[in-house]
Amino acid sequence: MMQIGELAERAELSLRTIRHYDEVGLLVPSGRSDGGFRLYTEGDLERLLLIRRMKPLGFTLEEMGELLAAIDAPQDPASAQRLAAFHDEAVERREKLARQVGWADE
Repeated sequence: MMQIGELAERAELSLRTIRHYDEVGLLVPSGRSDGGFRLYTEGDLERLLLIRRMKPLGFTLEEMGELLAAIDAPQDPASAQRLAAFHDEAVERREKLARQVGWADE
């Protein structure tokens, strides 16, 4: 388990950003210390890194929540379709960003 400071450092995000993701339900701490501090697992870090990857692709917090819900419910038949749709959308958005970077490099 790690505290929020270590999580922030490893994810290269601010404490404020991580707290915001907690407030909106995207990244809920796996536990609390005796003193009430948020505690996170390696799985929480992986979840946070996924959120961080989605941000530059322009996914909204709501869309991120939908993706995470699909990941959290692998037994749901609709989840596989939703995950495939998210993957396709992410690839499309990444290609668009790559074109834009190319234009900026011109």
